[in-house]
Amino acid sequence: MEYVFDGRAKRLTLILMAVGLLSIVLGFFGGDHASQRVWTSILISGFFFFGVGLTGTFFLAIQYAAESGWPTVLKRIFEGVAAYLPIGSLALILVFLAGTFHFHHIYHWMDAELYDLASPHYDELIAHKQAYLNLPFWWIRTIAYLAVYIWFTMLFRKRSLMEDELTVDPKPFFIKNQTLAAVFLVFFGYTSVTASWDWIMSIDTHWFSTIFGWYIFSGMWISGMVMMTLLVVYLKGKGLMEFVNDSHMHDMGKWVFAISFLWTYLFFCQFMLYWYSDIPEEVMYFQARINDYTWLFWGTLLINFIFPMLLLMSKDAKRNPGFLVFVGVIIFFGHWMDVFMIISPGAMKDHGVIGLVEIGTFLGFLGLFLYIVLGALAKRPLLVKNHPMLEESLHHHIN
Repeated sequence: MEYVFDGRAKRLTLILMAVGLLSIVLGFFGGDHASQRVWTSILISGFFFFGVGLTGTFFLAIQYAAESGWPTVLKRIFEGVAAYLPIGSLALILVFLAGTFHFHHIYHWMDAELYDLASPHYDELIAHKQAYLNLPFWWIRTIAYLAVYIWFTMLFRKRSLMEDELTVDPKPFFIKNQTLAAVFLVFFGYTSVTASWDWIMSIDTHWFSTIFGWYIFSGMWISGMVMMTLLVVYLKGKGLMEFVNDSHMHDMGKWVFAISFLWTYLFFCQFMLYWYSDIPEEVMYFQARINDYTWLFWGTLLINFIFPMLLLMSKDAKRNPGFLVFVGVIIFFGHWMDVFMIISPGAMKDHGVIGLVEIGTFLGFLGLFLYIVLGALAKRPLLVKNHPMLEESLHHHIN
């Protein structure tokens, strides 16, 4: 059965994009710190939705590598979400180019005066990091990350469509996909950490954390799982995925529940161990967030841990579409707030707020994301063919 990206859905996504564009344009006329605020907002939502798209490719690779059968009927959802990666990459490149040419100062280490001994702005600590944080090397890494992510995503999609046309035993084809997935996961496991250093942690250039990369990864993963779950509920509500049963929804709910605990564990490890050691160069990161963004900092923890822990504990909750949507929307926005908390204090200092510019930009990126993903889902049938584990997935059942 095929999904039709109808006029009503297109109009809604276009309206959201228009709201985002209007928010960005008007934001530049917002007075003090207006330009910095707008670029920071674009980075926050741009990175957030890029991470959601990347999760589609990552989660698809996991299923191949683990020979997992149950999510086979959901494979088109993973591919659809991953289809956003090329556009999401362009959004990030736009912000990075603006920083390189000094249209904003989110990445203050890009200022050459910080490395000049004769300059009054010389920063010894940042200068010591110049071997890694220099524009040529940084851009080489960035382009390599994005190019390889997109290449693997397109290759997974191409091979998935080839699989639909197979007239021979699909098992050898599946084994090749396993090998491809294993290679991607090795690359992703390393670069998801280093990319978070380059794009996010370098905003607070004086600070560093050995757990930061995994913390960012867990936030991307949970956001992506929530989005994929919401898309499944949406399509089932339109009567298009009758092959997805309560057990599939139960498993998706379990992933959301489990990764919420992973995110909380990493939040605790990073926060409590640094706070307990009380070393000035380590705790300054949290002081800026607790002192200047108190309610947002603790509110983010409350939403992203307490809500899924209490509301997704039971089996029935994970199988209830309406309840999954309710909890999923809260968690999804909660993790956007987490990205805001990670980026805004370093980029905006104590001037960051969640206002019309930030909400409008979020809605604009949401509209763009849905336009790309729903368009990708409409191009092919929602159920794959010739996958060696398709029958297992169609009869998936949890007592």
